[in-house]
Amino acid sequence: MTSFLDPLIAFVSAHPWLAYLTLFLAALLEAIPVAGALVPGSTIILALSALVPGGELKLWGVLAAAIAGAMIGDGSAFWAGHRSQREILNAWPMSKYPGVMAQSETFFHRWGTLAVLFARFVPPIRAFVPVTAGALGMSPAVFFGVNIPAVIAWALAHVLPGVLAVSALHEYAGLPHHQGTGKHLWILAVFAAAIIAFGVWTLRRRQARTGLRPGAGPT
Repeated sequence: MTSFLDPLIAFVSAHPWLAYLTLFLAALLEAIPVAGALVPGSTIILALSALVPGGELKLWGVLAAAIAGAMIGDGSAFWAGHRSQREILNAWPMSKYPGVMAQSETFFHRWGTLAVLFARFVPPIRAFVPVTAGALGMSPAVFFGVNIPAVIAWALAHVLPGVLAVSALHEYAGLPHHQGTGKHLWILAVFAAAIIAFGVWTLRRRQARTGLRPGAGPT
């Protein structure tokens, strides 16, 4: 375990821009229809946020990367739906997943404007509601007025648990905090983050298998 973590921590310390790019891409891909239900973006964000208390990554940088990626992904999907209207809902690759598309449309009709907020926290339809909102005629002002605070809340909900969990180890476990050399701290921190990330990933995969299967209907 130690032999794996030491090179990882050293690499992130030497190339923090790559970690921020990974966070950005994870959030971006998670917001793209179909890809968003398959890419473990939440797991990646949660795991990398555990590197903040040790100084390898900065909290503002992690939050900025996650927020920017999610906003660009959601915004791109919305504009694609806004331009194409309902035609895009039956186009490839959405046409391969009529079940999840039906779920997304039902969710949108049920919650209206709030669907943009709630969907941010409901995989796998999180990746489909923005394009559905655009296709069904939601105005850009309304969409972005709800989506921007939703993305910020989503980013905080994904980043802060990892940061707080590792910070708690520093505060209450009496572990030494030496940037780049706290070997035992990093083992415990990444292990704790991995347990949480694994739970999130397992839940998302189960939902993806039942809700994103071609031809599957709403559940």
